[in-house]
Amino acid sequence: MKAYINTIFLTLLAASLSSCNDWLDVEPKSQVRDLDLFATETGFKEALAGVYSTLTTESLYGREMTFGLMGVIGYEWDFQSITYDPDRMFDYESSLTSLNRIDAIWNGIYNAIANNNKLLEEIDDKREIFSVDNYEVIKGEALALRAFLHFDVLRVFGASHEENPDKKAIPYFTASGKEVASQLTVNEVLDLVLADLDEAAELLKRDPLVTGRTVTSIDDNGYLMNRQVHLNYYAVKGLLARVYLYKKDYHRALANAMEVIQSNKFPWVQQANLVSQNVDLTFSTEHLFALHVVRLNTIYQNSFTATGGNNVFYIGQDTRLAYYDNAVEDFRYLYWFTASNAGDQYLKKYQQLDSDTWPVEYRNKIPLIKLAEMYFIAAEALRDTDMEAAGEMINTVRQHRGLAAIPVDATNFDLVLAQEFRKELIGEGQWFFFQKRKNTPRIPRAANYDIIALKGYKLPIPVSEFNNAPGRVDNR
Repeated sequence: MKAYINTIFLTLLAASLSSCNDWLDVEPKSQVRDLDLFATETGFKEALAGVYSTLTTESLYGREMTFGLMGVIGYEWDFQSITYDPDRMFDYESSLTSLNRIDAIWNGIYNAIANNNKLLEEIDDKREIFSVDNYEVIKGEALALRAFLHFDVLRVFGASHEENPDKKAIPYFTASGKEVASQLTVNEVLDLVLADLDEAAELLKRDPLVTGRTVTSIDDNGYLMNRQVHLNYYAVKGLLARVYLYKKDYHRALANAMEVIQSNKFPWVQQANLVSQNVDLTFSTEHLFALHVVRLNTIYQNSFTATGGNNVFYIGQDTRLAYYDNAVEDFRYLYWFTASNAGDQYLKKYQQLDSDTWPVEYRNKIPLIKLAEMYFIAAEALRDTDMEAAGEMINTVRQHRGLAAIPVDATNFDLVLAQEFRKELIGEGQWFFFQKRKNTPRIPRAANYDIIALKGYKLPIPVSEFNNAPGRVDNR
């Protein structure tokens, strides 16, 4: 596959986003002619829905970019399929690894970017067809998606900023056509990501989450409802905080994280919602941005239950206790795991309940940006200027997880932050990126491997990319 496409191919899994939106109840479409797709506002909505839905596949955020490949190379699991054995040794040249996973991530994300860019190329000339705030919101989301996806490609395939911000990394595509984009340095990619996010944030000031406008199913078939499964304004701010922290711009990272925190738009989950029959296992109220994954029940059964056979991921009880510092009162320790007869600990975060009373807002969610991460970003940004405030940020998360506050100072800050981060983000793919951002020589629980020497933080660019784009240099 090439890193670009000529014709837009949209597989619209309509129900993969909010089932409350009638406009999503459309037949799946493929090889849609541009003139037909972008002739109406509905066509733009379908195109954007198609981009979101392609991200939910198991080759992307439905497994590999969250608990699958990223979880394996982050050493989150005690057990996973033997097909991941080369990955656990940071040997990415295996055909199983390269063809089935790494190449699929590269090609899948760049294909989504190409489709997304086609929407952006068409939208300005069709502004008059949009109602209410839909032009600003759709364009803002598309710009944010382009930034989000390129940043994740950078985090997978490029050097970290900590390693070398001037190292050649990946191309940044702003067009959908066949033109080959230049391979840019880490800093150049980050600058383009930030530019797209700044423009997106400005447009998304029309987001109902910001304006406070009440939207019901009567308004445009409820299109602007359910903003947490879209890259809304605050998700963009959260992503800005994540990117600025990656770039070690602590002032801007803090400012964006605090805007999310101080908005009070994402309430902490309550223990009462974790012990009832209608349990909120992904802490959905805290999602800044989540994907709605229609196949999540199947994915969960295949990945986190004994019925999944040799394809499952799990940890042992000793690991579970170590992850949560033997604090069995921790909400995440208590409610996120279930034990098999053999004592294997399966993550329940993505379990789907078979109950008509289970709230729709809890269903089929894989979180990609969450409130707790904003507190961790703020803590790290404050570390060198206000340790007391930094400790308070970490302890705020702890106290909302059923734990007591603990002393945090310069001697234990790094350890405490890492422990709290792993507790919170298990199974979401962020732990590997946490270690990569810091360029840690040895990932916890993978002490036998010098990740830097093995170049394990940079997955190899597919061979096809070198064939199709002469002049590419080895990213590793």
